[in-house]
Amino acid sequence: MTITRRTVLASTALAAAPIAGPALAQTASTPAPAQGAASRQAPGFYRYKVGDIEVTAINDGSAPRPLEGFIRNAELSAVQQAASDAFLPQNTIQNSFTALVLNNGGKLTLIDTGNGDSGAPTTGRWMENFRAAGLDPSQVNTVVISHFHGDHINGLRRKDGTAVFPNAEILVPAAEWAFWMDDARMNQVPENMRGGFLGARRVFGPIAKDVKQYAMDKEVVPGLTSIAAPGHTPGHTAFMLASGAGKLLILSDTANHPALFVRNPDWSAVFDMDADVARATRRKMLDMAASERAQVAFYHAPFPATGHIAKDGDGFRFVPVQWSPAV
Repeated sequence: MTITRRTVLASTALAAAPIAGPALAQTASTPAPAQGAASRQAPGFYRYKVGDIEVTAINDGSAPRPLEGFIRNAELSAVQQAASDAFLPQNTIQNSFTALVLNNGGKLTLIDTGNGDSGAPTTGRWMENFRAAGLDPSQVNTVVISHFHGDHINGLRRKDGTAVFPNAEILVPAAEWAFWMDDARMNQVPENMRGGFLGARRVFGPIAKDVKQYAMDKEVVPGLTSIAAPGHTPGHTAFMLASGAGKLLILSDTANHPALFVRNPDWSAVFDMDADVARATRRKMLDMAASERAQVAFYHAPFPATGHIAKDGDGFRFVPVQWSPAV
């Protein structure tokens, strides 16, 4: 994999600062909120079943990014048209964050952990929503990490160094560990590009001897199999969750917002460290989902970030799940 100064810098960049939106208009039929009441949504969690395994999607908020420069290999006008076709703003894209909790026979497994207290001001909602779902960090048995970008690992450790899941076993992709924890590699990059390497050390350094590395095409925890999905990062990993007749293809960051990258799988996001490999991986994974009619879960799709993939011309189409009050 070819790593350039630009790709490492892009992969470790922080989300842009939030952009304020217009206030909702008050009308005669829309009573004003009670004095002192916060204008916030309900807790962001959503449960569904994959066979006998209960999946809870936990939202960590979102951070808007400028649409300009977000896609490397497409004209801004084409990107804006794709956003317009999906009824999205033509100047920004909301980068939302949704991690998963698996409950398999009472054993709790997290797949990624959100931004923790290190993200944009409009993120950091993960723990609040996790607790609202009736879950407790002390009861987490295992944390499985898909890759080492900060929005996936920073929820493991607060800024003050406190471990968030004190009783959990931490599992990481071997290829990610080899890349980001390599001191020689870190020392070769310019000072302003070291953030990703230093972030990985901040999170994993205090527990390095206890972190377990997993290989590809292996059952990481019961029912969850790792799938190599490189390009976004060298060891970026997707997963297949299977139980009974149920399947869930967990895409991690194989595709960002579906309106852009499912419809246009050959577009390259600024975060992808190896654009060519990432495009090939994206097509392969989306084709797998469409062919097998497997339900999919995204990390960056609009909440609850799950649905199905259908083939559509030279690209694909994302079909969100229908919300259900039943789990």
